[in-house]
Amino acid sequence: MALIIRQLTEDDQADWRALWCSYLEYYESSVSEQVYERTFERLLNTDRPQQNGLIAVHDGKAVGLVHYIYHAHNWRLEDVCYLQDLYADPSVRGKGVGRALIEAVYKAADLNGTPSVYWLTQDFNATARRLYDHVANLTPFIKYQR
Repeated sequence: MALIIRQLTEDDQADWRALWCSYLEYYESSVSEQVYERTFERLLNTDRPQQNGLIAVHDGKAVGLVHYIYHAHNWRLEDVCYLQDLYADPSVRGKGVGRALIEAVYKAADLNGTPSVYWLTQDFNATARRLYDHVANLTPFIKYQR
């Protein structure tokens, strides 16, 4: 499988949107048109280095995406990295796309001097958790949200 992981570009907008829509649909969610536009704008904006997006391309077709955000942490001197969204098209699941996207975030975080990368997933997302159990350590934290 010829897989390329790279930074998003302006030319990726339609592919990125289709992938992100599929990701949001999986979680039975959606966002407004303004959020689609603003998020893509932020992901490309070099004046906002804390917000980033990568796309996975296989044989010329966009098949996955990841969004990650650097932010300060009160228990560390360096920033931490929140891997916010990770999606691989069902046609390529189990073929290393998710792992390659996570590893690309790890590499970017290392280059940024940000050793801690974390993310959330639903407890019943068994497919994703099989991968996550191989590339990260499960923590005992439970999320609460207003």
